[in-house]
Amino acid sequence: MTERWVETARTTVIGVEGRSLDRVTFRLPDGSVHDKLVRQEPSAAAVLALTPDTKVVIARQYRPGPDEILYELPGGFIEPGEDPATAAARELLEETGYKGSVELAGSCWDDAGSTARRYGYVARDCTQVAEQALDPAEFVTVELVALDRFKEIMRAGLMTDVELAYRGLDHLGLL
Repeated sequence: MTERWVETARTTVIGVEGRSLDRVTFRLPDGSVHDKLVRQEPSAAAVLALTPDTKVVIARQYRPGPDEILYELPGGFIEPGEDPATAAARELLEETGYKGSVELAGSCWDDAGSTARRYGYVARDCTQVAEQALDPAEFVTVELVALDRFKEIMRAGLMTDVELAYRGLDHLGLL
């Protein structure tokens, strides 16, 4: 039977940009003690955005973890007190200048070492209504790609947000 672990201590190792890495000590079900690193992170929302002619609005930017320029769904952190759908629409507009009808496709945990919940949205009939409004450390190139090309990018591992992209495609019946 699977049992919850009991947290007995927590120390923040480092905190930056609204995130922290915590060393957490747990008492395991067998009574032993074990340390784990847990990333305290805000939840995020990302959008699979489609134009009226079914092109995917996708972002490309440098990502320091993998040290690569990757494709991504437009998205970002949910601000404290902000509704995930509002965050998704805001991030789509800020990063790409596009706007559309946003609906929830699903959510998932980021990974086993993170506290972040990730919300995937789809946006239909997206049109460009503004210029990008990027944060100072954001350098995003917006591309419109055909649906088949988008699936190739996903399958080739050339992007982040793959699980949310699949959720969005499944939600739209486009897998």
